[in-house]
Amino acid sequence: MSKLIILDRDGVINQDSDSYIKTPEEWQPIPGSIEAIAKLSQAGYLITVATNQSGIARGLFSEKTLLAMHEKMLSMVSEAKGKIECIVYCPHGPDDACDCRKPKTGLINQIESTLKTSAINAWLVGDSLRDIEAAEKAGCKPILVKSGKGQRTLTANPAIKVEIHDDLADFAEALLSQDHKA
Repeated sequence: MSKLIILDRDGVINQDSDSYIKTPEEWQPIPGSIEAIAKLSQAGYLITVATNQSGIARGLFSEKTLLAMHEKMLSMVSEAKGKIECIVYCPHGPDDACDCRKPKTGLINQIESTLKTSAINAWLVGDSLRDIEAAEKAGCKPILVKSGKGQRTLTANPAIKVEIHDDLADFAEALLSQDHKA
């Protein structure tokens, strides 16, 4: 069984905004998400983050600002006694011909390379169809959370055939209770 979990960032770990999260001050965790990451990492899961960040290509914030947001997230997770193994991001816009923007699998490939592990059967938790499609293309197990844009994704794709949870905390609780039964 894979112990790798790949998390989308905006809408899964932190509050999302249609006008983008542009500063560390705007980066606010979804209630329970930091604790969920800590519990999963304490249970032996390798927690990673794969996030499209087209706000960089759009000139809304710099890579330095993005790294400051990630430092805030890492610090909060560390304070909760958790760990994120790696964070990968796509800085490109939707019209750039990159291989890393989800639903392409470049970010997942970067995680595999960085951690020297396979993402086959890893959990990929996201709030958009792009996340689900990337998971399926990479052989991951897609999870849709209703937080962020997840409810909107579900409403637009009612026939979607993936496991659905209210938010990251709900997914973590379900996965960890399943582990205890195994």
